[in-house]
Amino acid sequence: MPDDEAQQPPKTTAAGLLGEWRAAERDVAVATDSKRVAALAATAAEQAVEAAEETGEAARLSTEAARHAEESAIRTAEAAAIAATIAGHDEAEADVALAEANAATVEAAERFRQAQSEGFNRPPK
Repeated sequence: MPDDEAQQPPKTTAAGLLGEWRAAERDVAVATDSKRVAALAATAAEQAVEAAEETGEAARLSTEAARHAEESAIRTAEAAAIAATIAGHDEAEADVALAEANAATVEAAERFRQAQSEGFNRPPK
C-alpha cells in the first residue's frame, strides 16, 4: 500500500480537504454511536447482574419458605396423629358410656314394669 499512497496526489485542494473533514466527522459520529452502544451494553450487563442477584435471593427465600412449610406440615401431621389417638380413646370411652346407659335404661324399664305389675307400691292389704 505504500506505493498506492505515493501515487495519490496530495489532498491540498479544497475538495480534498473538505472530503477529509467530512470523513473525519463521519468517524466521530460512528465513534460516538459506538460509545453510546457500549454504555448501553454496560448498563444492561449491570442490570443483568442485579437481576441475577435478586433471582438468587428469591430462590434462597423460596427454599427457606419451602423448608418452613415442610416443618409446619410435619408438626401438623404429628398433631393430627395425636388428635386421632385421643379421638380413638374418646370413642372407646363413649362406647363404654353408651353401653352403660343402655344397660341402665333396660334396668330402669324392667324396674318400672315390675313396679307396674305390683301396683306401684300399693299398701299391703
